[in-house]
Amino acid sequence: MKFTLSWLKEHLETDAGLDEICTRLTEIGLEVEDVDDKAAFKPFVIARVVSAEKHPQADRLKVLMVDTGSGAPVQVVCGAPNARAGLVGAFAAPGTYVPGIGVTLAVGNIRGVESHGMMCSEKELQISDSHDGIIDLPEDAPVGQSYAAYAHLDDPVIEINLTPNRPDCTSIHGIARDLAASGLGTLKTRPAPSFAVEGETPVKLTLDLDDPKLCPGFALRLVRGVRNGPSPRWMQQRLIAIGLRPINALVDVTNYMTFDQGRPIHVFDAAKIKGNLTVRRAAEGETVLALDQREYKLSPNNVVISDEDGIESIGGIMGGEHSGCDENTVDVLIESALWDPMNIAKSGRSLGIITDARYRFERGVDPEYMVPGLERTTELVLELCGGKAAKAEIVGYQGYEPKIVDFPYSEVKRLTGLDVSNEESNTILTRLGFTVSGSGERVSVAVPSWRPDVDGKADLVEEVMRIHGVDNIKPAPLESHAAVNGKILTTLQIRSRLAKRALASRGMLEAVTWSFIPEDQAKLFGGGSPALKLANPIAAEMSDMRPSLLPGLLTAAQRNADKGYGDVALFEVSGTYENDRADGQRRVAGGIRRGTASLAGAGRAWSNAAKGGGKPVDVFDAKADALAVIEACGLPMGNIQIEQGGPEWYHPGRSGTIKMGPKVVLGYFGEFHPLTLESLDVSGALCGFEVYLDAMPEPKRKATRTKPALELSPFQLVRRDFAFVVDKTVEAGAIVKAATGADRKLVTGVNVFDIFEGASVGDGKKSVAIEVQIQPVERTLTDEDFEALTQKIVASVTKFTGGVLRS
Repeated sequence: MKFTLSWLKEHLETDAGLDEICTRLTEIGLEVEDVDDKAAFKPFVIARVVSAEKHPQADRLKVLMVDTGSGAPVQVVCGAPNARAGLVGAFAAPGTYVPGIGVTLAVGNIRGVESHGMMCSEKELQISDSHDGIIDLPEDAPVGQSYAAYAHLDDPVIEINLTPNRPDCTSIHGIARDLAASGLGTLKTRPAPSFAVEGETPVKLTLDLDDPKLCPGFALRLVRGVRNGPSPRWMQQRLIAIGLRPINALVDVTNYMTFDQGRPIHVFDAAKIKGNLTVRRAAEGETVLALDQREYKLSPNNVVISDEDGIESIGGIMGGEHSGCDENTVDVLIESALWDPMNIAKSGRSLGIITDARYRFERGVDPEYMVPGLERTTELVLELCGGKAAKAEIVGYQGYEPKIVDFPYSEVKRLTGLDVSNEESNTILTRLGFTVSGSGERVSVAVPSWRPDVDGKADLVEEVMRIHGVDNIKPAPLESHAAVNGKILTTLQIRSRLAKRALASRGMLEAVTWSFIPEDQAKLFGGGSPALKLANPIAAEMSDMRPSLLPGLLTAAQRNADKGYGDVALFEVSGTYENDRADGQRRVAGGIRRGTASLAGAGRAWSNAAKGGGKPVDVFDAKADALAVIEACGLPMGNIQIEQGGPEWYHPGRSGTIKMGPKVVLGYFGEFHPLTLESLDVSGALCGFEVYLDAMPEPKRKATRTKPALELSPFQLVRRDFAFVVDKTVEAGAIVKAATGADRKLVTGVNVFDIFEGASVGDGKKSVAIEVQIQPVERTLTDEDFEALTQKIVASVTKFTGGVLRS
């Protein structure tokens, strides 16, 4: 939101300077982003042309002698057709930066004649687009003085960063009201518009809507006999200063009202309107050529204003080219309406239109200013363009019913820590336009029509706090915990950090992807329910809350591959969404590997084979990553079970499910189904995993945080190999589990080191070879002990898997 200092002081009676105003704006929550003090215009001075002679080497150039008021005249070569002796204009000396052309002047030599500066046109000083000649000032203009001060170009421009909840400050009047409430001056009140009204507005308006909220009110007035020329210089300068281009008086008035009062206005050329106007939903496929010269295809979600010939305006967003006002406009219809903020936001986003009107309507405008805004606009049109105003046509508006908030003064202290007296709180709210009724420690507060963001007592506390001064909140240290080294983070927070550290240590890079994804991607990964569809998506293709981290990571990996970085390993620890309830949000650690980005390292097989790298990633890389997360989170790995297969987006024969016990699913891992990759338009060797951190059971509470003493056996670790012939359908993990359970005191580890299939083991059979680690604890084991343990291991494997020891 931009405005000039003089424009602000038209609404605020204050002696405060630029620095004080900017400081106060930031203090009350209207953060100043930028201040242009117009220092670039200070070098330009008023100068008089003493003589103008024809250039000896060019017919269209003249050699001027210019009196700058600071000594002897200087020589300037000029090509402007209006350059003449006696002309008074704006002069720029060598070394001056000219903003209109983006050039810093130097002493030049033009066709053999030196030029010591420049006589400037309006375009070169960004006053207008005119560059047919140099600026021509009255003869009594003070030579030698600042041209910027003379032409009011030195008016500083302030830009503030508005948060979406402050629609009242999308107007300069609203900003002045906040400053006045903070004690920096007095808010000026402009007298109510007064003008003669002649006759009725012949164009009638109908609201043909199934939902009255789409257009709660509409005001329309005809002004006959206007002369639509350029707007006055003061209005043009203000619009240019805030980045708008003056067009003509009628259009400039609407832009001026949008920023001055926060009231978007639209004007129709009445001669181009056929019959009466109707506010309705657009028909599917209807089109309109808008004022930006683009044709838009509409749907019933868009509200339009139409006449008998078709659509004339997209309500609250942009007018149509057909009924726009130009220099030939004689009769004008002025529109001041109210629109549903949600519908405006959705329509603007779906159509890709960003306008100052949309910016205000989607945040909420003051409904009570709909009619006064029409009156003020009419007054400006009559003042600048002449004409005769007809009686206004007002349809649909039912009046404003103020919201009443029950406000205990004690909330200010409770929520902010500030000691603000009841009287000061009352005064602050009253200055901001709230109506306080009642007495004692609890009062009722009526919310003004221009503050749709205020909904409850916490909002009122915020108002008191920002006007009283956030800087008055004194810093205080956090209270110490009762226990030394007490736990601060939750278990889930701790596990999230541990998971990130574990994955980063495995060579993966952390990514942050969008929480919302296209509907087709959401359905591909088990989501896409109506409950998780966004009501107001930031883009049409980002319509659903994600059910999984994998779509974002897979598409991110593909974008990297498209740019030549095919070997990537990415992870993310964040939220996924199963439903719209609080318990439907999961905390997940997910990751993907692409190409040859394994733990051993990416690269060509011949350059990295010694380290085990250079091979395409597979299901076992994803499994190792997932188990690393679970181990880092402190779960006992002996209780972890792996089952074959996973969700449908994984390859059915190259994926697995991680469980703790028969019911608790901790996650999934594997390579991806070819159809999944095809649907995502992703290619290459890819594997991935997701681990549900919130599914992990809470760790058991211990009597002390001190780790137990390390106990190492003094006896030698022994390794024995076994090979079992089992059915092909038996999982290797079942054999590992059975061998481990044979004697949990002596068997400390079991690893699979070979799987063999062939005619020698029989049809439908396979041989699984395992290494069993045996750690004696109390004494050295004898041959008899080993024989007994061997029999227990074989018996356990045979019992649980049906396997027999391979001979």
